[in-house]
Amino acid sequence: MSSVQSLYQNALKYAATKHTEANQVIPGTNLPYVVHICNVAMEVLIAAYNTNNFNIELAIQVALLHDTLEDTTSTPDELAELFGEDVRQGVQALTKDDYLPDDQQMEDSLRRIRLQLKEIWAVKLSDRITNLQPPPTHWDIQKRIRYQNEARIILIELKEGNEYLAARLESKIEEYTRFI
Repeated sequence: MSSVQSLYQNALKYAATKHTEANQVIPGTNLPYVVHICNVAMEVLIAAYNTNNFNIELAIQVALLHDTLEDTTSTPDELAELFGEDVRQGVQALTKDDYLPDDQQMEDSLRRIRLQLKEIWAVKLSDRITNLQPPPTHWDIQKRIRYQNEARIILIELKEGNEYLAARLESKIEEYTRFI
């Protein structure tokens, strides 16, 4: 069995390469996208420390790879081959279905996440925690309100997945009010 450190390093190298090829940065900044995925992974690592029976091997890989299908040239088959079927399923559940209208994508994604192991729920909670930073300057007040309301929906739907992360998300939602 691979160590968590090796799994982390392999997934990070793959994700960083894919996001760099896509010239992806954190929206509203010049920071490389790898900063975001490392922040999500950090939330997952701390949650694992605060959660009994947490499969960190699965969660850390999915955390680092969570946006590869949505934002890069990665394919589900490639993820399955390199990281295993469980990781592929987790990443795919976290990936928005672009064929659906925008107003249906969140509901669809949450439905698919809820069919996964709680570690996948933890990645989604961690992702939104990480994203509740100062919003991009080009977001108007309505966009900021919608984003905060989406975070509330995520919390309601996934809070049973991880008590520690649910409390973190609830706190971040409240803090985000300062941007509205």
